[in-house]
Amino acid sequence: MAPIAVGASLPEGTLHWFDESDQLQSVSVHGLAKGKKVVLVGVPGAFTPTCSMQHVPGFIQSAEELKAKGVDEIFVISVNDPFVMKAWAKTYSENKYVKFLADGSGNYTNALGLELDLSEKGLGTRSRRYAILADDLVVKVANIEEGGAFTISGADEILKAL
Repeated sequence: MAPIAVGASLPEGTLHWFDESDQLQSVSVHGLAKGKKVVLVGVPGAFTPTCSMQHVPGFIQSAEELKAKGVDEIFVISVNDPFVMKAWAKTYSENKYVKFLADGSGNYTNALGLELDLSEKGLGTRSRRYAILADDLVVKVANIEEGGAFTISGADEILKAL
């Protein structure tokens, strides 16, 4: 399957997260994104070095600026279970706006066409690193990395596109 591209509609899918009351929730991607400007931040794995020290912190630090430029929601998505995503989110005490969503089985990552086989590193099938800007479900920016690179999917690139 070809990776999602500019002009395409975000596929429907179900992701999981722990809400503010610490209750596990199943959420519809269309329910989260319809009628909104959203950024989907895909990462290969929670607690992995590049994701934890560069990619995600960039969006947390830039969240207020992104919101000031019209972004309604910022979602970090990883092929991890919701308990891991909850624990990972708690490591960012300064985070006020970024939601951490679990794609436990990788079904949504598959629907986006963004799988990354990291079996050689003991991680199985994960997600490619990406940042997607969508407005009312339509992809406006699709910054999708090759391999484990981190060159075009940072918060600064999304800010430039706004």
